Amino acid sequence: VIEIGSEPLLIAGRKSLPADDLRGLIAYLKANPDKASVGIAGVGATGHLAGISFQKETAAKFQFVPYRGNAPAMQDLLAGQIDFMIEPASNFKSLISTGSIKPYAITGRTRLSSLPDVPTADEAGLPGFVASLWYGLWVPRDTPKDIVEKLNATLRRVLADPDVARRFDDLGIQMSPPDQQSPVALRAFQKAEAERWWPIIKSSNVRAE
Repeated sequence: VIEIGSEPLLIAGRKSLPADDLRGLIAYLKANPDKASVGIAGVGATGHLAGISFQKETAAKFQFVPYRGNAPAMQDLLAGQIDFMIEPASNFKSLISTGSIKPYAITGRTRLSSLPDVPTADEAGLPGFVASLWYGLWVPRDTPKDIVEKLNATLRRVLADPDVARRFDDLGIQMSPPDQQSPVALRAFQKAEAERWWPIIKSSNVRAE
């Protein structure tokens, strides 16, 4: 029916990590392949797949440490038990404001208005590294076309509401531009995402837990 928006991830390190930017993080990981680690919220989770992609893009080596959800992983990040995480940026906002972690880069195409000082991966030295949670609305395949069109028009009006836009900003969600808010655009985006991530899943033998 409609592509709604996406929530970029944040590459963030423990406060004591001897790296002050993304290039420094990559250099640290390459220099410490036997002990460097990334915390993930679960095998096959978004952060896990993003971490595998990050490895391929940077040629860095590090261990994946799986947790049962984000909360215990973030606790270990704060305690310095793991080196970094790649998880939804909204999870880290309060930790960034208190200086408890080091934010290195947003994995979206543009900066988040809620974290304006955090560069994109492109800006930080890793061109083309984009990974995010994304949101859309689907209905059963046999839904009449006029119903789909009415739903799309209604949701476009909702997304155009400034209050909704502000709420999205608060949640760390980047709204899809109007020219992407169509069934055709959602179908094309979904296909492109599947073509991008399936080879990574297959080559890494990832099985969701």
